[in-house]
Amino acid sequence: MHLKSVAIFAKRHDPRCQVVADDLINWLEEKNCLPLVESDLARLIGYAGAFSDEDIREQAELVVVLGGDGTLISVARLFSGKDVPIVGVNLGSLGFLTEVTVEELYPLLDRCLRGEPRVSERMMLEVTVCREDQEIEKCHVLNDMVINKGALARIVDLETKVNRHFLTTYKADGLIISTPTGSTGYSMSAGGPIIHPLMSCIVITPICPHTLTNRPIVVTDESIISITIASSFDEKVYLTLDGQVGFKLMQGDTIEVRKALKTTSLVMSKERDYFEILRTKLKWGER
Repeated sequence: MHLKSVAIFAKRHDPRCQVVADDLINWLEEKNCLPLVESDLARLIGYAGAFSDEDIREQAELVVVLGGDGTLISVARLFSGKDVPIVGVNLGSLGFLTEVTVEELYPLLDRCLRGEPRVSERMMLEVTVCREDQEIEKCHVLNDMVINKGALARIVDLETKVNRHFLTTYKADGLIISTPTGSTGYSMSAGGPIIHPLMSCIVITPICPHTLTNRPIVVTDESIISITIASSFDEKVYLTLDGQVGFKLMQGDTIEVRKALKTTSLVMSKERDYFEILRTKLKWGER
């Protein structure tokens, strides 16, 4: 196996990422592999061979993301529906998704060139928003989708069904629907469980529910979750996708969430396992 093209994305304004990106471009060219560098990064590092996101999506056989988990999540959405492995390289503290260090990067890429990557297939969610029986938005998320109220708004009423069966009307600050990968993000902060990322399930976590017995619930990955904005007063309610993209919702809007048909392929480090990442990130065992 020989990779002909590798995409490079980075946390653009981090000088460390720019230096590593420049070194990575030279390394790939020495391996007769075409670096597909997105245009903003190419401009910052003075590289002439820039590509649009659309061209990169069509040509890339492997993706290297330099930065943190947030950068990787945005790239995962770009490659949604494409069977392209993603290498997440963290230049700061170890990430849940960007678990490869700079020191591990080139040996790992050598394994990829030899066709020996260790790949973890991560479940994604398909989120559809309907207004007056018309679909107005559809997208995929790797971590979670969040419905929350504005800072000065009262609690919102979120009528929630699973497979058309009424679950409850959450009276809360909001609601998080997350994948196993996203369970260590906002959902965990709101009291949700940690789910191993290779499991197939969906986590429903209320944010500051008015009724304290409203607890997080885990449902099967075959579930279709439907949430209707049932508040009868004029409130500011927002939908946020992977913590990065969002828009305002209206009373009567319905958000349907289900398992996406496609997954995100993450190339994993051979140097550590998921439980080591948990211990390190959450500082388990430290006093």
